[in-house]
Amino acid sequence: MGKQKTERALKDNEAKAVLRTLRTSAVKLNLVAAQIRGKKVEKALAELTFSHKRIAGPVKKTLESAIANAENNHNLDPDALVVAEAFVGNSLVMKRFHARARGRGARVMKPFSHLTIVVREVEETA
Repeated sequence: MGKQKTERALKDNEAKAVLRTLRTSAVKLNLVAAQIRGKKVEKALAELTFSHKRIAGPVKKTLESAIANAENNHNLDPDALVVAEAFVGNSLVMKRFHARARGRGARVMKPFSHLTIVVREVEETA
């Protein structure tokens, strides 16, 4: 006798992908995530493809993973998907030391962050 199967956290018309410990600050990652929130998947992919931000590549890869999860695991139509949620969370912070003048030191913070993208299938209303 094993443990009970947990209920699915998302609705039946949703799928998600999570990217953990991404080497950038949450503020910079949230700027890119805000660009794709609420948009259709095709338009979001196009924006990420032509974005000049360094972090846009991993965000695009995570969005493609969420689309693949929706299509393969939940049998959703990839053409009717919308980015329902794209949220960012803080992860660990590496603390480093930078030598300064007169024997002093300055602290250098190297933050990591998490990204979660949820896509939802919407019905086209004509």
